[in-house]
Amino acid sequence: MHHKNLLSIYYRLTLSFKCEEYFSGISSLLCFFTVPPQIMNISSDVTVNEGSSVTLLCLAIGRPEPTVTWRHLSVKEGQGFVSEDEYLEISDIKRDQSGEYECSALNDVAAPDVRKVKITVNYPPYISKARNTGASVGQKGILSCEASAVPMAEFQWFKEDTRLATGLDGVRIENKGRISTLTFFNVSEKDYGNYTCVATNKLGNTNASITLYECKDEDSGLDCIRPYKECDVLNEAYKRLDYWNWQGRGTAKAHKAEKEGGPGAVIDGVNSASRALACLWLSGTLFAHFFIKF
Repeated sequence: MHHKNLLSIYYRLTLSFKCEEYFSGISSLLCFFTVPPQIMNISSDVTVNEGSSVTLLCLAIGRPEPTVTWRHLSVKEGQGFVSEDEYLEISDIKRDQSGEYECSALNDVAAPDVRKVKITVNYPPYISKARNTGASVGQKGILSCEASAVPMAEFQWFKEDTRLATGLDGVRIENKGRISTLTFFNVSEKDYGNYTCVATNKLGNTNASITLYECKDEDSGLDCIRPYKECDVLNEAYKRLDYWNWQGRGTAKAHKAEKEGGPGAVIDGVNSASRALACLWLSGTLFAHFFIKF
């Protein structure tokens, strides 16, 4: 049954009545009434392959008859596709047309009735980022490959015709979402060369060639992973220093002693080799003050 017939039945069931006049018998009464908009039927979420056609349906009732508007929510404001119709038809759909679509029914009687439908667009992988990287012998080397795809791509790494796997020849492969990395923990001469990253999903596959090259001393490129140098820590930083005083008065000089830990007390800015000596000196000073006072 057409939705306009449903609307007519809805009105008759809810607002059918007659008016009786006391002196002139029974008469008809012309009545104007309003009904807030209500979405009665809307398409379910849908998943399609790129290049397909999609039709979304949104049926609404109300009086006055509501205006139905479709809007694409997953794009910047002002750029969303807008259609003032119950049907939204998209032919040759593209990946950037995926996301949420909002149906709004409005007739100015009350707030609009709003419902949403999600469109998922499947598309084959394409590699968006793959960069050659340099590393020195004996250091760690990392090759990275990033691919966009729906459904998410699965990755494989090859050197020439040999497929690589974690644990073989000292390499590790990690796949996290759109990014796959190939890590060499101890780069040797035989590791240098071209590698192939392959990204695959149910709609197809793609690949990119990435080179691990040797970093020379004269190389200054940002893509070189440089060896690092180790150095010994000679001492720890001093902890917070507190001033000492006697009965609210400072000692004769700005003597300072470390509160706790560290290499020793600091007296007049000179580091003492022994905390014990600093404590003896401080004890003697306090004793002298005590003896003079009493």
